Amino acid sequence: MTADTLTAIPLPDAPLGATIQLPTGITDPADLNDADFQKLKEALMTYSVVVIPDQAKLKPSSQYAITKRMDPSCGEGAYGHSKEFRHKQSVLAKDGHSVPHQPQVQILGQGTHYNHEGVDQLTLTHPIHDTFHKNVLTDEEKAQGYTRFYRWHIDSALYGLSPPVCTTLLGIDVPPSSKHQKVKYTDTGDELELTQAATCFVSGANAFKLLSPEDQKLALESTVVYAPHPYIFISPAKATDDGLTMVSEGKEMDLEKLPEWEESKVKRLPMVWTNPVTGEHHLQAHGCCVHKIERKNGEVLQLEDARKELYRIMRPNIDPKYVYAHSWKAGDLVLFHNQGVWHSVTGQFAPDEKRLMHQCNIASGVDPVCNA
Repeated sequence: MTADTLTAIPLPDAPLGATIQLPTGITDPADLNDADFQKLKEALMTYSVVVIPDQAKLKPSSQYAITKRMDPSCGEGAYGHSKEFRHKQSVLAKDGHSVPHQPQVQILGQGTHYNHEGVDQLTLTHPIHDTFHKNVLTDEEKAQGYTRFYRWHIDSALYGLSPPVCTTLLGIDVPPSSKHQKVKYTDTGDELELTQAATCFVSGANAFKLLSPEDQKLALESTVVYAPHPYIFISPAKATDDGLTMVSEGKEMDLEKLPEWEESKVKRLPMVWTNPVTGEHHLQAHGCCVHKIERKNGEVLQLEDARKELYRIMRPNIDPKYVYAHSWKAGDLVLFHNQGVWHSVTGQFAPDEKRLMHQCNIASGVDPVCNA
């Protein structure tokens, strides 16, 4: 099926998302003309997640160009949180490697790969909940195919840099869609079946709609204050079973022991961000990296209470019926509105299994805003 202009087709039976049909003759989305690229951007803001299939040959330079074009305010800088990504104490340290000739694009996955993008040998480690959660699944549960949401998050340094508008993910070598796993919800007993290592998304707009009128008012009048170098700050701590936030046990790194930081670079972001295309309010917070919540009325929730509050208002939105679990096919290019959704890695791999992906996001030049 072909068309003269870019078309977005909503995903059937999914709570969010759309498939993108490129115009006739266009194989590389970086080659879209301005009118069609604007349609792509509007589709991204409207459907939150868009999938462009058959992009297995997409070059890192094109992926970077597409990602950067989504946000004219972003500069020429590298990956949105590159310094945090590389710091040996960061929880992100083992999550990927840069493409040597296009460092804004990260190589993610599992297993050892050879002769990829100029790298002779590359060993990748897929993030698994065993290394991040306080309580982990038993070997018996894993053998039965159970997995967890690793960490619900927004892609962002959350220190010194503004959250990216768009993240792009390219599936190059992915597990067969025939292999399924199940997310176990330990608080309700619910289960969500998905393909191995599916990437899960939920809508921040839906999260806001699920709030009571009183909580919507509170959210609109709240600012989330993030810890300096948040991924290092939380590195000694462990996450809740669903990956929404951290367990408060006083294990966080002392602020005095963090790498040098400046108060002016600490991120203070509205709890609710307004979608510039739809006008909808999106509840957007990183529950693992929160340090404080400040209310318009002067109330300040410190670390433990801030985590409890975010958990209370965010937990309903990750119920199975609200989750879109993307089942990867080789060549899928997934773009998601990073200022409008939360997402999470899932899945475990056997030692001999492999996965290879490219990811790109670039810090925005401006912070998201709430037009209350």
